[in-house]
This record gives sequence, C-alpha cells and structure tokens, in this order.
Amino acid sequence: MTDTDTDNPRATPGQVWGEMQRGNARFVSGEPRHPRQDVERRHMLAAAQKPRAALFGCSDSRLAAEIIFDKGLGDLFVVRNAGQVISDSVIGSLEYAVAVLEVPLIVVLGHDECGAVRAAIDSTSLESPALPPHIWRLIAPIVPAVRRVLRADPGSTASSVDPDAVGREHLRDTVGELLHSSELISEAVAEGRLAIVGANYRLEEGTAVPDIIVGVTTDVAPETGGTST
Repeated sequence: MTDTDTDNPRATPGQVWGEMQRGNARFVSGEPRHPRQDVERRHMLAAAQKPRAALFGCSDSRLAAEIIFDKGLGDLFVVRNAGQVISDSVIGSLEYAVAVLEVPLIVVLGHDECGAVRAAIDSTSLESPALPPHIWRLIAPIVPAVRRVLRADPGSTASSVDPDAVGREHLRDTVGELLHSSELISEAVAEGRLAIVGANYRLEEGTAVPDIIVGVTTDVAPETGGTST
C-alpha cells in the first residue's frame, strides 16, 4: 500500500493511520515527498474538503502536523492548543470532523519537552509563583497527571519528576476525556467508523510513537507501557 491510497474514500481507520506512519517515516529519514501542495490541489479543494484524519495536538511551534506526517493541503483537519487540553471548542471541532467531514481517525498528539506540561509540574511546588488566570485554567487539566506521577514515586518532587511520564499520563487522560465528553465520538468508535490514536512526538528523533490506540484493528502496536483497545 502506498500513500496514493489518499484517493481511496473508503479507507479504514487502520489504513489511514498506516498512511500517516509512512509519511512520518519519510519525514524522519529526510525524504519527504511534500505531496498535494501544488496549484492544482489548491484549486481542487476550493469548493469542499475531505480530510483523511483529524489531528488534535499541542500548539508548540515544533509540531507542524502536515510536515511531521508529510501531508498536503486538505489531508488533515487540525485542532491545536497549548498542551492539547480538552475544551468545548476542541470537542466541537472534532465532532464536526467526525459527523460532517466523516474522518475515520483522530490522532491526539503530545510531545516531549512540552512547556504546558512543565508549567503544570512547576505549579505543584509551594514556591511556584501564581500564574496568570488564563494560563492557569489552560494547564489545570494537566495537574492530575502530575499528581499521579508524584504519588507513584513518593520520593519525587516537582523539580525531579519525570516530565515524559507526566506527558504520557496526560495524553491518556486527554483521549479518555474525549471519549467521556463526546457521545458522538464514543459511538463512532463503538460502531467501528472511527479510531483514536494517542501518540507522543519525539522532538529530537522526529518520530510520532503510538501510546494508546482505541478502535484501530491493525498490527500497529503502541509503545511499551501503552494500551490498545
């Protein structure tokens, strides 16, 4: 199967995730194709869009979704905020992608060295200065993940806790909250029309590694310690 499968309107969630993995592999190897970025493609999309997948990720400037997965115009429906934190606007946008655009896959993309995760960790220290209210409300949903990681290692502190472990916990929380908060999305998963992949992007390597997979019937396995349902 090649990336020309983007023309297949009946692709399964697993097939679409496979396409995204192949695009990421091209990016990692330094051999991206930069597909579907020409004038013809722009004209083709002017009247309507039919993206292959929706991606909900962090706003970090190093996580440009179409570059990481070697995609083009109209391939990805992208929703981003700092720390990939669930909100009403995020859920509404992803429900639109599923119900109207009929995407078969949602990718939730976290990453290492995340500033929002770092801010959530630092906020648990008694010496931490008060954050501006809007920033605090943004990172507050990450704090439960911080506290779970701290409890798992009683000797750890805000200065010594593993931020990658916190990021993984928060990624799984995000996927769980998305399913819990959206009946439309959870029903689409239950019916086999939709899958969700929670992946961690590694900045140095450029790899997007699956950690939690919900609904994908494929041989793709999550990284060690992850889960698949």
